[in-house]
Amino acid sequence: MSTLIVLLPPRDPAVRSEEWQLPELPFLLVDKRGETQRAGRAALGLLPRASATVLIVAARDLLLLATPLPPLKAQKLRQALPNVVEDQLIQDPQTCHIAVDPVALEGGRRVLAVIDRGWFRFVLSAFASSGHRSVKAVPAMRCLPALAAVEGEPPVPEPFIAAVLGEVVSTAPALIGDVAARVEPLETLTPSAPLVEIAIARGEHSALGEGLALPADAVMPTLTALAGDRPGALYSLAGVPGAEPRLAAASSRYKGAQPLAFEALARNALACRFDLCQFEFAAQPWRLDRATMRRLRVPIALVAASVVVSVIGVNAQWLQLARQRDAINAQMTELLLNAFPKTTVVLDAPDQMSRQLERLRVAAGELSPTDFLSLADGLARSLGPVPVNGIAGLDYRDRRLEVTFKPETKVDPDLQKRLTANGLSGAIDSNTGKWTIRSGQ
Repeated sequence: MSTLIVLLPPRDPAVRSEEWQLPELPFLLVDKRGETQRAGRAALGLLPRASATVLIVAARDLLLLATPLPPLKAQKLRQALPNVVEDQLIQDPQTCHIAVDPVALEGGRRVLAVIDRGWFRFVLSAFASSGHRSVKAVPAMRCLPALAAVEGEPPVPEPFIAAVLGEVVSTAPALIGDVAARVEPLETLTPSAPLVEIAIARGEHSALGEGLALPADAVMPTLTALAGDRPGALYSLAGVPGAEPRLAAASSRYKGAQPLAFEALARNALACRFDLCQFEFAAQPWRLDRATMRRLRVPIALVAASVVVSVIGVNAQWLQLARQRDAINAQMTELLLNAFPKTTVVLDAPDQMSRQLERLRVAAGELSPTDFLSLADGLARSLGPVPVNGIAGLDYRDRRLEVTFKPETKVDPDLQKRLTANGLSGAIDSNTGKWTIRSGQ
């Protein structure tokens, strides 16, 4: 099972939703053993196909926050989530998609990921239209390396981890939640400097975070102010296919920044358990989209043609067999009328022929195989080691003979075989112990 990991660009707030497009995307393709198969940058339609696709959602498009949740599930929880985060957002919460982290924090709080619903739907629909069926989306903040603990010291309760992910093409940075309020007062923000994309992970087990765009010369002062006295680490993304020289030059500007390989970021995304595809965006493998229907046109046409051919063949064979049946019935009727011309109505030619032949045998003085004497004679010849005086009674009705043996009489298992050899069939009633003898003809 191969997996494709793709790094998404941040949404440009200056572009209207009708004009949204995805540029060439950096990707990493790994096989089922986790070994790298391909890495590069390609347009959406040219990305390699894989059994599963993992999208790294840009940090600036997300806000991770922790809050207690009401004890609701499924649709009721989805309806309540906008009211839970309403006080912590600038954007209308009804226009946001809110996903819930499956792992709860200490104290019962849950981490929520907030993203613009329109942008998230656009991204997932674009990948689905390109044939990527099994899609998982993870926050970029959850893909950052964990802060290594110093040997002999307890783990850091609330580390502050930041990563420079690259330059921003748009000149209109989108700050989510209260990040704007905490960054704007800083005097270091100079609009003339190029903007860079920042991903921040903080809080317990680095579960929370946000993203923002900052001028390159304001990265260090801003991150220092946001981190405060908390221990942390700064990374600079490196090894992104198609952007290595530019990122390498940018990373040298940030003092103390450690290189973060794109492959390491992708593998952290592969291990992340927080899937943003929840509620209406949950994976539905049975749902057919246009891309899937286009790929299935030929198989569906072949199946439909096979069904049509099968229906035609079955009906043709039925018509052939119906003609043969009518011909056989006509022959039997003709044979009955030739043998017994006085027959006026033919309903069941074989049964009527049997009855007429039986009447002729009776008229000629022959015994019918179903007569009492014929059945009794056959029974007598079939008794074998069973003594004749072991029979307690014989009853004849409806052309069958009912035989009752005395309780002390032992009937050997071969009686059934001897009855068959003499043209009879016999069966024993387990409730009454009686044998029913019929003609085997």
